[in-house]
Amino acid sequence: MSRQAPEAVLDVLDIDERYRRAAAPRRPVPSWLERPDLVLAGLVVLLVLAWAAFPSLFTSQSPIDGTTADRLQGPSAAHPFGTDHLGRDLFSRVVHGARLTLQATVLAVLIGLVVGTLLGLVSGFVRGVVDDVLMRTMDVLLSIPALLLSMALITALGFGTVKVAVAVGIGTVANFARVMRSEVLKVSAAVYVEAARASGVRTTGVLFRHVLPNAAGPVLALSALEFGVAVLAVSSLSFLGFGAPPPTPEWGSLVSGGRDYLATSWWLTTLPGLVVAAVVLSANRIARALEKGTAP
Repeated sequence: MSRQAPEAVLDVLDIDERYRRAAAPRRPVPSWLERPDLVLAGLVVLLVLAWAAFPSLFTSQSPIDGTTADRLQGPSAAHPFGTDHLGRDLFSRVVHGARLTLQATVLAVLIGLVVGTLLGLVSGFVRGVVDDVLMRTMDVLLSIPALLLSMALITALGFGTVKVAVAVGIGTVANFARVMRSEVLKVSAAVYVEAARASGVRTTGVLFRHVLPNAAGPVLALSALEFGVAVLAVSSLSFLGFGAPPPTPEWGSLVSGGRDYLATSWWLTTLPGLVVAAVVLSANRIARALEKGTAP
């Protein structure tokens, strides 16, 4: 027995060592090696954000003033996106238009995120009659096409970039509320939440210290997806003439302004449209990556 005891101890230590090696976290492979498409999407979003924050770093030409002699010139070294019918540099208008478009987009997503998160949090935690009333209201909002709902709200609120942002944000509230409610129902049934209640923690403490932080992951991932949707919605409403009045540049109004010259000056609509498409697709790609990262 005395000879077998050290061998048994060594076997246990060997098993423990192998277990610790297997359980030890491995050094993650850099994401740019595994998913270059995700890196490209991030670079596109960062570039557009830089346009909105520091437009003068990317172009020195005025987005408002133009030269008549330079009207309807195609893309060139002097004018990478060409010029419009008034001789204004289109690239400068796209760069400066990023600020208004992204401001409206961020405001819309924040409205949907804050209001929808609070409604979903209350609905999933309180339940009962409150849950029924709130969710039936969200069902009504979801039954109306988002663009149609935004147009109806703008008709009531009036035109302008801020009004467009508020209208688009209200149209996204139901999506955030539904996702938040679903996560709150899952988290509320967790053992640590029941333990917090049993230990005498106040309802507000349970709600904001335990339920909300653990249910926020999928909602934040949804906000990235809604960012791309909001860019498209804001640009669509601007295209229809509900945004800032001319000559203020917005991406949707730039696409709309080139419709009359589509047969002869394709760049007026194609290049701003490609910028919108690139931003929407990049935001969607980032949202999918975040959704996989928050999945259990």
